[in-house]
Amino acid sequence: MKIIGENLNVIKKEIGQAFKDRNPEPIQRLAKAEAAAGVDWIDINLGPARKGGPELMEWVVKTVQEVVTDIPLALDTSNIEAIEAGLAVHKGTALVNSVMARPERYTAMIPMVAKYNAEVIALLWGPDGLPRDENERASLAVELVYAMNEAGIPNEKIFVDPIITPVNIQQPQLMSTLNFTMMLQDIAPGAKSTNGLSNISNGTPWREPLNQIFMIMLERAGMFSCIADYEDELILEIARGNRPDLVEVVHKVQDGEITSPDEVSDETAKLFVRGARVILGHTLYSDSWMNM
Repeated sequence: MKIIGENLNVIKKEIGQAFKDRNPEPIQRLAKAEAAAGVDWIDINLGPARKGGPELMEWVVKTVQEVVTDIPLALDTSNIEAIEAGLAVHKGTALVNSVMARPERYTAMIPMVAKYNAEVIALLWGPDGLPRDENERASLAVELVYAMNEAGIPNEKIFVDPIITPVNIQQPQLMSTLNFTMMLQDIAPGAKSTNGLSNISNGTPWREPLNQIFMIMLERAGMFSCIADYEDELILEIARGNRPDLVEVVHKVQDGEITSPDEVSDETAKLFVRGARVILGHTLYSDSWMNM
């Protein structure tokens, strides 16, 4: 599993202040730490960046690429002008995060992606918001990928993001995401895929385990990459194929070979069984269930 490091984010107090002050030290320190951890992209999340977004994105891209030269950046903001400013100075192939499945957004952004020969995340957020199931996801994916192909962007440069929802709010959507991921190669052969992994655990006290468990399921379904926390050492171990024991537990739950946490002895494995059963819809999510 490829990892897009999510940590260079305006919502982090130190980074947000560094953006505001144009202070390169915290930004470069974090970028080097992500690189050392082995992420495959570094996401630069400016948020809305309504004021001075283009100048800020240009500065941050240059600041990061002064110290990290061999890892591409994902340019992450809702400010279209800021995305273009970053693309104009980025060395190598950047990843645009992201283009929504809304005509007013993708008609403005797709020509820019093509102009700079960038890779792009196709976010399946449509005119009506979150798709209700895998079929609506498929419909939005066809529309967005077709528009990108028409502009000369091949499937291999497109990362489709089906949108992950929090398990404690929209639990049934998680199976829809898995089902869509398994459909993607039939819809857009050669296209890649990604997701905001930490969305699944948003608002819960079980952030890391839920992220780790769902990543295992997504990879089995064919997911190419995840936007994830580089500080989660276990998630990086799983992504690099170094925890086959935990992968096996999750797969056995999926296959019906393990139906209860009592069937495993290790405490981490028990937690993974509980989390996997929740994601599969075998039991309703609750904070207490994860802690039994």
